[in-house]
Amino acid sequence: MSREPPASPRESRHCSPPPPSPRPRRWRATELADRAIRPGTYLAVSGPSGTGVQDFFTPEINSQAIGFPAGEDWTNDNAATMQYDSFKVQAVLNEIDGFDHSRTSHVGVPAIFGMNFQTVSTAEKLPVSDGLTGGYLPGGTIPGPLLARALDYINTRVGAMVSQIRAQGLAASTAIIISAKHGQSPTDPADLARVPDGPIIDAINAAWTAAHPGAADLVSFATDDDVMQLWLSEASQAAADFAKNYLLTHTAAGNDVNGNPITVAASGLRKVYAGAAAAAFFGVPNGDPRHPDVFGIVRHGVVYTGGKGKIAEHGGADRQDRNVPILVVLPGRRLGSTTPGPVETTQIAPTILGLLGLNPRDLHAVRIEHTRVLPGL
Repeated sequence: MSREPPASPRESRHCSPPPPSPRPRRWRATELADRAIRPGTYLAVSGPSGTGVQDFFTPEINSQAIGFPAGEDWTNDNAATMQYDSFKVQAVLNEIDGFDHSRTSHVGVPAIFGMNFQTVSTAEKLPVSDGLTGGYLPGGTIPGPLLARALDYINTRVGAMVSQIRAQGLAASTAIIISAKHGQSPTDPADLARVPDGPIIDAINAAWTAAHPGAADLVSFATDDDVMQLWLSEASQAAADFAKNYLLTHTAAGNDVNGNPITVAASGLRKVYAGAAAAAFFGVPNGDPRHPDVFGIVRHGVVYTGGKGKIAEHGGADRQDRNVPILVVLPGRRLGSTTPGPVETTQIAPTILGLLGLNPRDLHAVRIEHTRVLPGL
C-alpha cells in the first residue's frame, strides 16, 4: 500500500566538495537571523535548555515596512523584501566580525550563524513588483525579470558574507551550507489556478448546518496555500468524512494567471485525507490536536487565494514545492561532486553537528527518525 509523500521534509539533491580538512572552528555561541520568532518553531532551535541560541535577530516580516505606505509589510513589494533581507545580512556580517547582531557587543565568532532570505520567495509569488513581472517565464524554467533581479541580489549578498569570512581569516575553518526551506508552485504561469478558499469553507459550513440543525459551523480553522488544512469543531470520523466528501464532489470557481474565470473540479484537490487517515499521514495518533482533521493535496497549479495577488505558493506536496538544492562548501577543497540520489533538508542539522566534531545523535530527532548526515562528507 502506498501513500502520497508528506509535505515535509523537503527532497533535494546536493553538491559538495570532498571531506574537509581541518574541521570548522568551534565556538560556544550560536546566532540566527530569520524572519520572525515563532514560539515552538524558530525558538525550538534553542534546544531543551532554551539557551542554545545566544543571539536572535528575527524581525517580523509582516510588520510595517519602513519607508512604504501604511499597511504594507515587507512582502508586498520585492524592493521592500530586499531591504528587509539586507537588515539580516548586516547582522550576519556583524557576527562574522565577532560582534552580536547589532554590533554593540564583541562576543566572538559564533559556532553556527546564518539567515533566511525572503527576496526570492516574494519574487516568485508577486505577479508584478517595481514594474517587473514576477515568477518564471512561460514554460516555467527561465526566471522572469523580477526573479532574475532577486537571484542577482542573493548572489551579491551571499558573496558579501563569503568575502567577509575570508577577510577575517575564517575561510579555512568555515563550512557554508546553502539550501531552501521550500520551493513554490506552479513555476509555469500557464498552470496557475487561483481559487478563493473562503467560499469553499462557507459552503461546507452551510451544508453541515443544513444537515445538522442547530450545530456550529463545522470548519473552525483553516490554513490553505497550495494545500488545504481544516480543523473541525466536531472531532469525529463522520464529520471529517462529511468535509472530505463535500470537497471531492463540488467544483470551485477561480481565475487563471490572466484573471480569466475558471472552474476547478473537486474543490481543486486530487487527494483528501480525513480523520484517522489524516493522522496516519502525519504519523501521529488520531487524537493529536496538532494535525488537521482534513488534509487536502491540491491539483498541480492550484493556489488558494482571494483576488489576483499571487502567482505561486508553497506548503503542499507538489514536487515544485519540495524539490530544492543543497550546496555544501567545505574549507580547503576546490573540486566538487554531485550526489545523484535524493537527500533531505532534515539532514542538514546532523551534518552541521558532524562538521563541528559533535555527535549528530545528540539531537533527539536524529535518534527518533534515524536521520543521517549528508553523504560524501
